[in-house]
Amino acid sequence: MESFPRRRWAGFLASMLCCMACALPTAGSAAGLDSLESFVRTVRAGHAEFTQTVTSPGRDGQVARTKNSAGSFDFSRPNRFRFIYRKPMAQTIVADGQILWLYDEDLNQVTARKQAAVLASTPAALIASAPDTKSLQADFVLTDVSTKDAQAHGNDPAMEWVLAMPKASDSSLHSIRVGFKNHNLAALDILDSFGQRSQIFFGAMQTATPPEASAFQFKPPAGADVIHQ
Repeated sequence: MESFPRRRWAGFLASMLCCMACALPTAGSAAGLDSLESFVRTVRAGHAEFTQTVTSPGRDGQVARTKNSAGSFDFSRPNRFRFIYRKPMAQTIVADGQILWLYDEDLNQVTARKQAAVLASTPAALIASAPDTKSLQADFVLTDVSTKDAQAHGNDPAMEWVLAMPKASDSSLHSIRVGFKNHNLAALDILDSFGQRSQIFFGAMQTATPPEASAFQFKPPAGADVIHQ
């Protein structure tokens, strides 16, 4: 997901991996759901560059705060992905299939958690882990989003959107919108329960050459403070 406030990487998972109001369903078409189903079933691995904007709501009369970041995203089903934030601060997030690692380069700190405990109701499950939409429906209510409503989030009439509402009552996410263009993953628009909005726009998804297996391996750098949660 500075990408997200430091030391709040669990919040990154909630607002990503790491970030809208409820939408009305379309009257007929299920284009967004079809694109989601096609993506999770047929795209087994890929790489894309991304940009991200995180907007925190204004409080006590203050204006909303916006932070921009950029980096790269790689994934390989099932359950492996990597986000590398290059600016404004270097962070690496790696899911190796068992452990989710976050490395904050400035702090020289690594945090590790078991994937099974943190990924089920996150954007990462939607775009990198699930084998089909049926499995996603265990954790989300999935709905096609009307074109008029979706354009407010992507400003591109060619985009197809799916609204994913977490079923867990204790989720730190309010909602996730997943955007597709020509059946390719194009955007995430995420709202957490604190009103923080995260918009991630992906460049062209490269799927012809899968990422190397080493992309999803992580070894804490020498001297880094490692925290297991």
